[in-house]
Amino acid sequence: MQTIVSADINRAASILREGGLVAIPTETVYGLAANAESAEAVVQIFDVKQRPSFDPLIVHISGRAELDRYAHSVPESAYRLAEAFWPGPLTLVLPRRDCIPDIVTSGLDTVGLRVPAHPMTLELLRSLEFPLAAPSANPFGYISPTCPQHVMDQLGGKIPYILDGGACLVGVESTIVGFEGGQPCIYRLGGLPIEKLQEVIPNLNLKISQSSDPKAPGMLESHYAPRKPLVLAKLSKLLPLPIEDRVGILSFNTNWTGVHGVVHAEVLSPAADVQEAATNLFAALRRLDASAAERIYAELIPEVGVGRAVNDRLRRASSS
Repeated sequence: MQTIVSADINRAASILREGGLVAIPTETVYGLAANAESAEAVVQIFDVKQRPSFDPLIVHISGRAELDRYAHSVPESAYRLAEAFWPGPLTLVLPRRDCIPDIVTSGLDTVGLRVPAHPMTLELLRSLEFPLAAPSANPFGYISPTCPQHVMDQLGGKIPYILDGGACLVGVESTIVGFEGGQPCIYRLGGLPIEKLQEVIPNLNLKISQSSDPKAPGMLESHYAPRKPLVLAKLSKLLPLPIEDRVGILSFNTNWTGVHGVVHAEVLSPAADVQEAATNLFAALRRLDASAAERIYAELIPEVGVGRAVNDRLRRASSS
């Protein structure tokens, strides 16, 4: 199969209407999309990604007005969050309606819904008669893609079309909020910081877990990982001490190029900005994975704002 990369929204819509797969841009990462109301279309996502069937998918909709079309018994706090943050990097896990097939939700009675903040994908969604199920457009468990080339590198020849929307601006997946007993809780840290959520919903519970039976995407213990071993370390203590040869370094704002044993170094944000670090995270991990390094050492970044999501991804990447 030849994979085409272009910015033709009509072509993307045509493939999706025919039951095919399209990689779509969002502000967070690129997604691998299919008609969320078609089990036959969605099963291809699991096949191409080699994703286990117990890991549910997020459904992308075109606007807040569609919330009640795909979910029921929506808490008032969910409407408030949707009003405040959609379109944007927020997924709401809510009781699903029957039009969403079991395969999308891994048999759960809830579905994750979000409105992506990317103009091309919003235009695509508004042109379609159905929502799009779309996990990240990469092999399961690997580093998420943040530009069309990342998708092509991993899924080229396996999908017909990549809708080219340029590089993703947020760089990490959406924050996922669920509701248990009417109380909002965060299932996954992501591109919408906790501080922003608390401005709308002050009382939020954290239910970040490493689960083999996830309630939402991105909750597995090992995820977002390079093929090479990744070790979390205090780089300032580890370096510049002599360490084994052929090491890759992922740092927050210090450049370790030239230190003994370091064959490739990546700096997430020379300006020590956590949002810049998030935007650069997955591309930097991919370059390290493609480098001559045999092992990657990474450091956690400040645990503020979207920095929490960056650290969550690094911890899961180091668990493989």
